[in-house]
Amino acid sequence: MGSAKKSSASRKARIEEMRRAERSRERRNRILTVAASVVVVAGLVVGGVVLLQSQSGDSDTAGDAKSTGTFAAGADGVRTWQGELTQNHVTEKVAYPMKPPVGGDHNQVWMNCNGDVYTEEIPNENAVHSLEHGAVWVTYTSEADKADVDALAAKVKRTPYTLMSPVEGQQDPVMLSAWGHQRTVTGADDPDVDTFFETYVQGRQTPEPGAACTGGLAR
Repeated sequence: MGSAKKSSASRKARIEEMRRAERSRERRNRILTVAASVVVVAGLVVGGVVLLQSQSGDSDTAGDAKSTGTFAAGADGVRTWQGELTQNHVTEKVAYPMKPPVGGDHNQVWMNCNGDVYTEEIPNENAVHSLEHGAVWVTYTSEADKADVDALAAKVKRTPYTLMSPVEGQQDPVMLSAWGHQRTVTGADDPDVDTFFETYVQGRQTPEPGAACTGGLAR
């Protein structure tokens, strides 16, 4: 009888010890799980901050990248940009070193340039993207003859990969621009208009030949 009682007490003691050990393991596991979760969450937060900082840094770098150089005039009257023309996509306004711009950082959305004629000024940053796609940009001021403006508009409308818009403040009443190239023309009847179109519409200067001139920004 005494032996049986001792055996039962010993068994209860072992069971209780096992239960305490199990509860202790459960507590340790909960602590480890919580700790691991904290580490994971902290890692995600730190990683997200680093990623955002990296992206912000990339954006700032892109925005700070400026095209530098100067124009060199050729015997044919075409001015060619001598220097780097950066090609970063940016969201802010760009201070171009020439007017109208012939390249440089630009908005990620291009101006539609499938013979599109705009009667109001358009954002330089979108127009430059069109030049990157191989478009020729016809620009004019309020000093340009209305008959020339109308005739040039008709020509643009017939020519894919061209666009036209007013640009007040440019040095001459009518100018033609392509990526890295620019010239002044006297009017719609100037033979240099056709020559410029033939040379630079999807010409060898195009950084992204065949890229779309539709599906972009339209005004």
